Amino acid sequence: MIDLVIADDQSLIRMALRNLYKDEDDIRVAAEAADGREAWEVIRRIKPDVALLDIRMPGLDGLEVLRRIGKDPSLAGTRVVMITTFEIDEYIFEALSGGAAGFIMKDAPPEDLLRAVRLAAAGDSLLSPDVTRKVIDAYAERGTGAARPHPNLGDLTEREQEILRWVATGLTNDEIGERLFISPATVRTHVGKLLAKLGARDRAGLVAIAYRSGLDIPET
Repeated sequence: MIDLVIADDQSLIRMALRNLYKDEDDIRVAAEAADGREAWEVIRRIKPDVALLDIRMPGLDGLEVLRRIGKDPSLAGTRVVMITTFEIDEYIFEALSGGAAGFIMKDAPPEDLLRAVRLAAAGDSLLSPDVTRKVIDAYAERGTGAARPHPNLGDLTEREQEILRWVATGLTNDEIGERLFISPATVRTHVGKLLAKLGARDRAGLVAIAYRSGLDIPET
């Protein structure tokens, strides 16, 4: 059973999400929060498997709650999925850098909202290639300055750098393996090495590192 906390300052959004998840056999809505401070207190107390956080909330915004979760060792098992809209897409890059397992649009289809929680609970990330590229491109157009290569990029093998660029597209291990003619297990091994060498918490962190470092991201 996946314990889920829903945090959004709009009561209608919370109600819609609660009604969506409550009928699923493998997901339990453990608590709800109407602002960031309440979300932080609830998450710290319940330690849910997944927290679904609105990026913009009163009190504390979702990014600050995300940062606090990342700094609290007792919440190492809590995965965060950010709820957002394209109107505030400049925050997405910061969310990925902060360790979010992914992000989902508020108007996403119900099946995507369900998949986001299940993937996060399983330790994976919801990084749709199409949405990820649109969001990062929009962020870049606002001007992020020169690329800042990660200091450990030079420690990566040529194959690891290739895998990192493909991970940044949002593709799964299976999809990357198909394109590179290697097994998903081999991709998974490389991803594990990338996480260790680059100090990233998960795949979402690798995406942020790849874009911030100015790597040439393949077209999907």
